[in-house]
Amino acid sequence: MPKNRLDRASFEPNADQPGLTIPAGLFAALVVATLALLGIGTRYYARGDLDAIHCLLCLFFSTNLLICYWEVCLFLRPDHVEMRARYWRERSSMAGRTPAREFLLTRVPLTRMLSPTVWADVWAAYSYYDGSYADRRTFGYNADIANGMVTPAPTLILYAAYTFDLLPAVGAGILGVMLFWQWTYVTSVYGASFFVANRHTQISRREVYTYICAINSPWVLCALLGLYVSVRLILEGNYSVLGY
Repeated sequence: MPKNRLDRASFEPNADQPGLTIPAGLFAALVVATLALLGIGTRYYARGDLDAIHCLLCLFFSTNLLICYWEVCLFLRPDHVEMRARYWRERSSMAGRTPAREFLLTRVPLTRMLSPTVWADVWAAYSYYDGSYADRRTFGYNADIANGMVTPAPTLILYAAYTFDLLPAVGAGILGVMLFWQWTYVTSVYGASFFVANRHTQISRREVYTYICAINSPWVLCALLGLYVSVRLILEGNYSVLGY
């Protein structure tokens, strides 16, 4: 069977899959929850307390780490994304279904859960709402690849620093200012580029609010919270802003 047909069978919702399977969306949620609970649970075990800001940033960091892996998959499988983007558009046109929901409900074999080809399909489905992810010349495509390559290390460092206060507060604050500011700026530029390119005219208003505004908002709102935390760390020289 040709490779593209194998890929199609692997991702098409309700297709028969060999062995144990799990919905892609459920697996993603479990990964984020597990990563977030590692930090939250560790703090509670060590200190016996919880902090709302720490919990929220643990969740944000965990989500970003998962997205970073997806962005690396986008870099590794650009041809696959372009091919599958056409498939998702055709499927939506014929079946009248939402690509994002269909992908998240697609059952994937446990043996392929770390396959770059599987998770590159996230971007193929998302390209139904923003075609820039099927075009290597666009800002959105390259900004997300850069995020996937550059931010995992500082994300993990800050995650550990906020959980164990391993770094001097001023050092963590300086790193945080750099990381959170670039998230705020790049995400804002991406949002502006989406509307300037008139891509919002190609989908419904509900889809704009759901799949563009809502999905990207954590990288602005949580990043602004992170900037506030980082400035406090620098000015106060301690982790009191995180409840320490």
